[in-house]
Amino acid sequence: MTENMPRITIPTLQSHKSAVPIVVLTAYTAPVAKILDRHADILLVGDSLGMVVYGMEDTRGVTLELMIAHARAVVNASAKALVVVDMPYGSYETSKEQAFLSARRLLDETGAEAVKLEGGQDRAEIIHHLVQSGIPVMGHVGLLPQRANELGGFKTQGKTSEEAADRKSTRLNSSHG
Repeated sequence: MTENMPRITIPTLQSHKSAVPIVVLTAYTAPVAKILDRHADILLVGDSLGMVVYGMEDTRGVTLELMIAHARAVVNASAKALVVVDMPYGSYETSKEQAFLSARRLLDETGAEAVKLEGGQDRAEIIHHLVQSGIPVMGHVGLLPQRANELGGFKTQGKTSEEAADRKSTRLNSSHG
């Protein structure tokens, strides 16, 4: 663990994000989190662990329980980096209420500081509801594994200015900023 360094907070990232690059690294396990913690501002526990760790065909088989177990391990093994945990497929799409209950559970049961979900403009209502309810959210535009079937495979989105504007990624937010 990183000694004598306080854990990075969302307000800390917001205060220097334009002047200093933010380093985000993916950690699925405690041993990897211990190694990466001192090098990262954010450790992301991604639902891609389904494919990388468990050999799944895609991320759709990843459950909330699986994300909780891995995120808890990463939080417990890290001391400096802010930990963000992916909301797995099926845990937020149905309604704002479902999204809130899933996000609250992820944060409460893991100690992570924020959740991440795929999408931009099409998820704006859900993201707004979560942020207004005190759940810090990191949006994700680019490669959208949860939507691979509807997009015709693993294709990166938002590469052009027009696509990026259409997908409109939501920045890491908190209810206070």
